[in-house]
Amino acid sequence: MIETRLLQYFLAVAEEQSITKAAEYLHISQPTLSKQMMDLEENLGKQLLIRGKKRITLTEEGTFLRGRAQEIISLMDKTESAFRENEQSISGDVYIGCGEYRSTFSIMQIIQAIQVEYPDIKFHVFSSNADTIIERLDKGILDMGFLLAPEISPRYDFRKLPLYESWGILMRKDSFLAEKKEITFQDFADLPLIMPSQTSNSGRMKSYFADAMIDPHVVCTYNLIYNAGLMVEAGIGYALCIDELINTAGSHPLTFRPLSPRLTSDVYLFTKKYQVFSKAAKLFLSRLEENMDSL
Repeated sequence: MIETRLLQYFLAVAEEQSITKAAEYLHISQPTLSKQMMDLEENLGKQLLIRGKKRITLTEEGTFLRGRAQEIISLMDKTESAFRENEQSISGDVYIGCGEYRSTFSIMQIIQAIQVEYPDIKFHVFSSNADTIIERLDKGILDMGFLLAPEISPRYDFRKLPLYESWGILMRKDSFLAEKKEITFQDFADLPLIMPSQTSNSGRMKSYFADAMIDPHVVCTYNLIYNAGLMVEAGIGYALCIDELINTAGSHPLTFRPLSPRLTSDVYLFTKKYQVFSKAAKLFLSRLEENMDSL
């Protein structure tokens, strides 16, 4: 069994790309750390580090271990934080997964109100696509996730929130489609399309394209909107995305047009079945429930 301490040492070496610098950071001797890394490689039966003259790089197995080690350390920190909670006052950490949605501003307002009342509660908001958030929920790294109309799984408890997002097309302002107030599926049927990569909405999107009897010309995919905006700005194509994620006002070269007929996705709160929540996470969920009508 690998000790947590060894994983922390390994992560320090991976971050510093140097045994010497990592040893200084960890306040241990360089020979001791070097021996620990060799023992770790021998224990796993794999080379993890490529020891170059100027810096250390990771092998493929080392890169894999770094990802898993980060998850393990994060889960350990989360568990220890839950046990350290003060019995008299609520403190601790709440781990939330969330996509890039304008509607979740309401959730951020709840977080702000809680922190005013309970300054010892720390919130960690992890932003990514639905697939990655689901994966982190599975591993226990996140307490909950806010997702757009995901595929329902028996592994989770879920609740539809009174929040939704509207879909449309992000394009350059000099595009001929920018003259339209709304965009139909037929309008961009033959144009290069940049699609969101998460599988949670893929089935729903395919059904809309099928109903419109078009086969989309997908040239790129994206998981977060910033790079999708850069793709559009570079002239690669038109991005199918949700509204209000990129400020297209003023001199910005891009603009957004909603789809017609209107296409929206509801926002759901997802938690893993039989999840044991910390006091801080329970408080957040109770405040969310109290504010449900005003979201």
